[in-house]
Amino acid sequence: MNDESKKKKEYFTDTAISPDFIADSISKHSKKKNIGAHDIFLGQVRADMIENKTVCGIEYSAYKEMAEKEMDKIREETIVKHGLTCAHVLHSLGRLNAGEICFFVFVSSPHRNASFEACRELVDRIKKEVPIFGKEYFEDDSYQWKENKF
Repeated sequence: MNDESKKKKEYFTDTAISPDFIADSISKHSKKKNIGAHDIFLGQVRADMIENKTVCGIEYSAYKEMAEKEMDKIREETIVKHGLTCAHVLHSLGRLNAGEICFFVFVSSPHRNASFEACRELVDRIKKEVPIFGKEYFEDDSYQWKENKF
């Protein structure tokens, strides 16, 4: 197991992911000399139009214990498979407004191709395999469960 995975990872936050958090994550990694590439994915709540109603926010929920175990497994497998220096994942829970950042994936590696491939794989696997659920709220306070699309 990779040194970074030995301490308990925090995969969830109860707020939107702030630009300051993202900038701080990048800044911390600029001091590491064994990294040649970073790749970042930011998921943002969209104001989709569905059946003539506009999505104004999404409420995310998860069975945290199960989701954290699955995130750990996916993260560690991706680190090993792509030879990453590190990988970070953070997903918001609770209600977020359209325009807010809800999903952050940040990977680092010695070379760019590994970073590109690993970031996409992490995002796709998390969306497909981790039990995180989204309830889309409309301007009239009605809602529907969000279906993940791959």
